[in-house]
Amino acid sequence: MPVKRFSVLDLLALDLKEHDSLDLRCLCGRRGLMRIITIPDLNRPGLALSGFFDSFAYQRVQLFGRGEMAYLNKIVSEGKTETIQQLFSFPLPCCIFTHNLEPPQILMDLAEEVGCPVLQTSLDSSEFSSRLLRILSNIFAPRITIHGVLVEVYGLGILISGDSGVGKSETALELIERGHRLVADDVVEISCVNGNVLIGRGANKVIGHHMEIRGLGIINITQLYGVGSIRESKEVQIVAQLEEWDANKVYDRIGTNELTMDILGVKVPKLEIPVKPGRNVPIILETAAMNERLKSMGYFSAKEFNQNVLKWIETDAARAPYYGDEDSY
Repeated sequence: MPVKRFSVLDLLALDLKEHDSLDLRCLCGRRGLMRIITIPDLNRPGLALSGFFDSFAYQRVQLFGRGEMAYLNKIVSEGKTETIQQLFSFPLPCCIFTHNLEPPQILMDLAEEVGCPVLQTSLDSSEFSSRLLRILSNIFAPRITIHGVLVEVYGLGILISGDSGVGKSETALELIERGHRLVADDVVEISCVNGNVLIGRGANKVIGHHMEIRGLGIINITQLYGVGSIRESKEVQIVAQLEEWDANKVYDRIGTNELTMDILGVKVPKLEIPVKPGRNVPIILETAAMNERLKSMGYFSAKEFNQNVLKWIETDAARAPYYGDEDSY
């Protein structure tokens, strides 16, 4: 899925709190706020300021810390501003000064002339870099929308999928009643962060924590069960596919056959759960979550059971000839 267009104005408009806050404000170059950020990375333009522009990463956000600021003041005091002019000859997305540093007036004049936004933050360079890279990584992460319900069960994110009417929402509602949490119903947006972590959330924040129950209508989970019954986002760690019971299909009864589902290039453990009257699917999902946690701790119930059975068979096979010879006397 293509990444949405993300501008400098979008960066300024991000509603981020506490440890995610960037504390950004625009100093000049406001007519360039619609410039698009295309690469989720930063560049420290120290070499460019010294006049070396080979392989200059001008497509990235340009970050000015105390070192770059000291060098700027030096070349401005010496009247060597050609490199600053050459810097702004490139279509930079924006320039950001950390530590509440005030850029030289000549830099601000050149930025205003070419329409390059110059931003300022109170954060230090290392902290700002880590926050911005984390935010840009999430924004530029590949994403996909899947029809299903995402719930958190015993700390694990379970994506309940299946055909319409199979009972996904009813299963999730029973899990919420049992103290687990809803992340999203009906349409789940999944993004791949850091190349191997799938984060799921509601595709629409307005209706994300509402559920449609056939015969009952739309219900508000937050108001019915409280804020402790919902989450904004959760890692997808198990896919539970609900399907109508098929008498002709052979279902795994031991659990040694590990199925997976490929989502954005990440393999996620998958369970195929047949649904029919009398089967308590919520309890099955609770057990699946606890079993998956045991697997992450190195304990695989199905494999251990299989090994115990093999040892028992080998033991009986070794005893049979002995008892057979004894019976012959």
